[in-house]
Amino acid sequence: MERRMVVARADCPARRVPDGTPLTIPKDTFVTITQALGGNYTVTYNGQMVRVDGTDAENLGLEPELLSFPAPSDDQIREEDVWTALKTVFDPEIPVDLVNLGLIYSVVVDQQAKRVDISMTLTAPGCGMGPVLVGDVEYRVRLVPNVESVHVDLVFDPPWNRDMMSEEAQLETGMFF
Repeated sequence: MERRMVVARADCPARRVPDGTPLTIPKDTFVTITQALGGNYTVTYNGQMVRVDGTDAENLGLEPELLSFPAPSDDQIREEDVWTALKTVFDPEIPVDLVNLGLIYSVVVDQQAKRVDISMTLTAPGCGMGPVLVGDVEYRVRLVPNVESVHVDLVFDPPWNRDMMSEEAQLETGMFF
């Protein structure tokens, strides 16, 4: 995406990257959009990188990006829809989704309980954006037809390393060698 400047139309909640500190972008403030992926936005505000949730897109004068799935043919959770939802959650600093970054360790679908259990990690254990990313995963997977609950287990064993990234992600980030 090409960087572009927008003006906040309303006070807009955001989180500073990488520590996750909440802040508010005041109405009528200019921000530069540096990444718009998966329906969320990374912007530069007062010289800081901040993340704006897609549910607040209208505060920046943007159209919210809606996640949709094919109509279900039965009451079952389709695991491929869960993976599709996970591929819409992007690291706010790196233009790569969590699946291709290798951060999703497992997905277990419990059809009887209508629950999805996910094991995931972060690129660094102290990442302040961890709770935000976990919230994104829960929110997006709950949009999958027939899902009633989502549980995300944030784990650090095994520790993440760049070899867990897909080749595409390694090429995108320049870490392929």
